[in-house]
Amino acid sequence: MTDLSKPRLVDEQWGEATKLVQGGTIRSPFGETSEALFLTSGYVYNTAEEAEARFKGEDEGYIYSRFSNPTVSMFEERMKALEGAEAARATGTGMAAVTASLLCQLNAGDHVISSRALFGSCRYVVETLAPRFGIESTLVDGRDLDAWQEAIRPNTKVFFFESPANPTTEVVDIQAVCEIAHSIGARVVIDNVFATPILQKPLQLGADVVVYSATKHIDGQGRCLGGIVLSNEEFVSEFLHDFMRQTGPSISPFNAWVMLKGLETLALRVDRHVRSAELLANFLSNRKEISTVLYPGSEDHPQADICRKQMKAGGNVIAFDLKGDKATVFKFLNALKIIRISNNLGDTKSLVTHPATTTHQRLTPEARAELGISDSLVRVSVGLEDVTDLTVDIDQALTVAQQ
Repeated sequence: MTDLSKPRLVDEQWGEATKLVQGGTIRSPFGETSEALFLTSGYVYNTAEEAEARFKGEDEGYIYSRFSNPTVSMFEERMKALEGAEAARATGTGMAAVTASLLCQLNAGDHVISSRALFGSCRYVVETLAPRFGIESTLVDGRDLDAWQEAIRPNTKVFFFESPANPTTEVVDIQAVCEIAHSIGARVVIDNVFATPILQKPLQLGADVVVYSATKHIDGQGRCLGGIVLSNEEFVSEFLHDFMRQTGPSISPFNAWVMLKGLETLALRVDRHVRSAELLANFLSNRKEISTVLYPGSEDHPQADICRKQMKAGGNVIAFDLKGDKATVFKFLNALKIIRISNNLGDTKSLVTHPATTTHQRLTPEARAELGISDSLVRVSVGLEDVTDLTVDIDQALTVAQQ
C-alpha cells in the first residue's frame, strides 16, 4: 500500500499542469483530497530517543516549523518539480529569499557582481546591506557581457541579476553570463519573478540558484507573502539549510498552503496574462501619447532576440513612457477606473505604478536616469480582466492626462 505520508513522487514525463496540481502531495491518515494545512509550531516525539535522533538528523521527521513543516514541504516539493530543481527552501517573503540566497554563501572579503537594473530592495541588499558585512559589490550594465567580465576580481564569488528586470523589463543573456561566472568558479543567482517558472527556466540555462517572490504570480491573487529559493542539493545542504534554520526567514504553513492552491492554476493564469499583455502592448505602441513601450514579447524590445532565445513568452509586465512630465503621469494614473494603483504585480487584477516615486524612489535621480526610470515611466502588471475593458480604461485616462 502507498504510504500517503510521503511526498508524492513526480513522474518526469508529467506535463507542467499535472506537476502543478499533483506534485509533492502528502496526506494525513484521513486521506484528504486537498492538501492539509498543518498549523503547528512544534511536534511531539514518542520517546526521548526519537527526539535525540531527530535532532541528530538520523530521523527525517519534523522538529519545529521554523525548520520545516509538512505543508511547507509540499510547497517546496511542488516548486522543485516545476522548476526542475533538486532542492528548495520556502521563505516568508521574496526579499527573504533574495537575501538568504546571497548571504548564506558570502563571507566578509567576498565580492558579488550584480546587474544595476534591479528591484529597489534587491539593489539595497547588494549595494548597501552586503558592504556593511564586508562583502564587496559591483553594479554593471547587465546587458553588456564585457562589463561582467571586466568587473571580475580574484574574490568574486556570486553573479546576481533579474531578467527581465524591474521595472524596465531589461533582459540579460542568462546562458552567456552563466558561462562567464562559471569560468571563474562563481555561482549565478537569478531572480526570475517577472518571467515566472512557466515562461523561463534559469537552471536549464546554467543558473545555480533561482529565487522567486511567491507573493507575485505564484499566489497571484494578492492574498499573502512568500518566497522560495531553488538550487541543487549541495548548495542547499552546505549553505542555505543552516542559514535558514538559524536566522528564521521561514514561511508560515498557512501562506505555504495558499501558495499550493495558487500553483494549481498558475499555468492557466500565466497563459491568460500573456495573451492580454501582448494585446495591450500592441495597443499602447499605437498611441500618440506614448513615446516608448517596453515589453519582452514585442519584436521591438531592445533585447528581443535574447527574449526569444530564453523565454517562452513576454510575461505580463509592460513599461511605457508617457509623453509629458510627472504631473501628466499622475493625472493619467488618477484617471484610471479599472486598473488600480499598486506596487504589487502578477495579480489577477491589473495594477499600475510609478516606479520613480514608489519602487525605485530611494535611488538617486542620477541612478534612476542611468536605468531609464524617468518621471514619465509607468509600469503595468496586466491582470485577468477583459482586455477590451483595459484598453477602454487606458484610452479614457490618456485623454484626461492630455487635457
